[in-house]
Amino acid sequence: MLAIKAWRALAGGYSVETVEDCVIETQTGFQRRRPEQQIDQAALVNSLKAVHKVGDKERAAAIVREPLLFSSLDVGEQSLWAHALTRTDAWVLCGPDRASLRFGIRLGCRERLVALETLLTDAGPPHGFEPTTRRTGTRRRSVNSPRWRDRSAHDGSCQTRRCAGIHY
Repeated sequence: MLAIKAWRALAGGYSVETVEDCVIETQTGFQRRRPEQQIDQAALVNSLKAVHKVGDKERAAAIVREPLLFSSLDVGEQSLWAHALTRTDAWVLCGPDRASLRFGIRLGCRERLVALETLLTDAGPPHGFEPTTRRTGTRRRSVNSPRWRDRSAHDGSCQTRRCAGIHY
């Protein structure tokens, strides 16, 4: 029940978007989950601002930027990164997988990687939620800070290999 409340806080506090492959992954192993762990696909999709389809063109553009690390990502993460790297607006990515973090950092997207606990804290966590961190004393910047908004602007003039429309 707490997970549902946490999701509602996130979806209510942010415009949450994802890709089709991530929605599909939520249904993988559906038969082996306890009833309270099952994710209603229709409810999930209705809570999202958008679910994006990722084509071969977007996937190929991400592969050529960092082939070895891209191949270490699962299908959902590959699609998520392929989509994210085509965006020119402000976005952040929340993912616990180390391979995804390495990929993002290698492409210069460190400032766009955000911990789930940070998002929940900023959105207003549901009653009873206690965020946990592995490292003490670390603090991440809010994605809503003026510094974040200034850094997320992109004028399209950069054509470097690492840019992906992301300026810091």
